[in-house]
Amino acid sequence: MWFTANQKGYIGKLDPKTGNVTEYKLPEDVRDPHTPLFAPNGMLFFTAQAANTIGRLNPKTGEIKVVKTPTERANPYGVVMSSKAIPFVCDFGTNKIIRIDPDTLAIKEYELPSSESRPRRIAISPDDIIWYSDYSRGYLGRLDPNTSKVTEWPSPSGPKSQPYGITYLSGAIWYVESAIKPNVLVRFDIKTEKFQSWIIPGGGGVVRNIKSTDDGKIVMAESGVNKIALVEVGSTNKSQ
Repeated sequence: MWFTANQKGYIGKLDPKTGNVTEYKLPEDVRDPHTPLFAPNGMLFFTAQAANTIGRLNPKTGEIKVVKTPTERANPYGVVMSSKAIPFVCDFGTNKIIRIDPDTLAIKEYELPSSESRPRRIAISPDDIIWYSDYSRGYLGRLDPNTSKVTEWPSPSGPKSQPYGITYLSGAIWYVESAIKPNVLVRFDIKTEKFQSWIIPGGGGVVRNIKSTDDGKIVMAESGVNKIALVEVGSTNKSQ
């Protein structure tokens, strides 16, 4: 099990059998590793917000390489991996999504249309389209990295809904409106462009991250209420 020690400046590997933790120390100026994600070749990519940094760890050798994002105070946050093993990261401190060359760590920036956009988490569909939750404006966004074209839709609960955790599952984008109390789980059908919404029964606290599972379910991390939620997806024919 791997984790980021967000205020301790290291990547950790926990052996669940022994409880032993191996620490991979980061450079002194990278104290806040945030979101980790493995590439198919075993490399671990990660973001560091305050350090304004993207990093790569080779677990076999312990080698760590880091690179600063081109935009100051970009606060790199969520990260996803394309089918070609290319990492994409959303810059929560600005209106940009970035592409990382997995070999050289060279960065390409995609600027979103609104200067007020603040993408906090991102998801990726099988066609390698990037989807982002615009936390500051209350929008769901779509970025085609091949053309740089951006399309956006207002989130059902409005501009102050603060869309946060987001994932792809079975032809739809799922995300949570974290400012609505209780939190609201939203489904966006990619083909029909229709929304559906469900109130999270336990409130949700603040659902900061959600992931789809291999067996077609959704797992939600409910921050602040000490809960993890499992969503079993059934019929989704009724839109609202």
